[in-house]
Amino acid sequence: MRPSRQITVVTSMLLVCLLTSSVLMLLRVDEARPAATLKEVLYISSPKVLKRLSLGYDGFLADVYWTRAVQYFGERLTKGSQHYDLLGPLLEITTTLDPRMMVAYEYGSNFLAPKPPLGAGQPHRAIALTEFGIRNNPGQWHLYYDLGFIYYMELKDYPHATQAFEDGAKMPNAHQIMRIMAAKMATNAGDIETARLMWLSTLQQTLDPNVKSNAVAHLNALDVDQTVTVLENLVGRYKEKTGHLPQSFSDMEAANLMTGVPVDPLGHTYKLMPDGRVEVRVPDDLPFIEKGTPYGYIAPVKPKMPQVN
Repeated sequence: MRPSRQITVVTSMLLVCLLTSSVLMLLRVDEARPAATLKEVLYISSPKVLKRLSLGYDGFLADVYWTRAVQYFGERLTKGSQHYDLLGPLLEITTTLDPRMMVAYEYGSNFLAPKPPLGAGQPHRAIALTEFGIRNNPGQWHLYYDLGFIYYMELKDYPHATQAFEDGAKMPNAHQIMRIMAAKMATNAGDIETARLMWLSTLQQTLDPNVKSNAVAHLNALDVDQTVTVLENLVGRYKEKTGHLPQSFSDMEAANLMTGVPVDPLGHTYKLMPDGRVEVRVPDDLPFIEKGTPYGYIAPVKPKMPQVN
């Protein structure tokens, strides 16, 4: 055998051993140390280097790293962690190894973008991941939807959100929601009805129960915020009309300002406080609400999400 061929064979064998040991170490860490930081597994931390070393096993390694990314995120979400330092690298390695793994983009951006403890709080990294997916999967309108969603919900960057929906609407077989959202963004970005439409479309499109629960929780929160605003405005009108604050919702009903006792999305009646504020009865069951909470209320580290069948 010629020396050059011997070197090639030996080098290939060493690379195979290196990749095999990396996978085996990943599995051993999972079995022996569930709470491991995984830094010892990411000693090949460069996605491009790992792809060059994969020797054609890109798809297999992508599956391994994607599985670990899901496990890593799930472990920290369950614990209410504030830090997801290795999530970004795991997702970047996954998508570099297999740029067409759509699930890694769609779920990965949802892992990265939301604030802790529901996500990594890295919206800009989620945008970079999604844009990488768009470049490698032209024509996938779902990725433009995810991009617009991040810009709108996490960054309140309405011009970029509008552009994402407009670009997505041009894709073949794009859902009509893309054109609707582009139009809404152009005229009413930031209003509560636009946010409601965003979460409704997410609820209708996803099959993942966790994403559905998150969408329902946000829709409930929007409903509470809107209702509390309306009720407190009615309290103000009652005071202007009578010269004093109402003692109950019955007083407001007697003044022909409302009908019946209002209830929140979970069926609990609202509370009318002596100072005229309106509160929900069980704020822990309504994560993401911005109005209707008691003075000094601190939301739980891990919000209680509604169950979706």
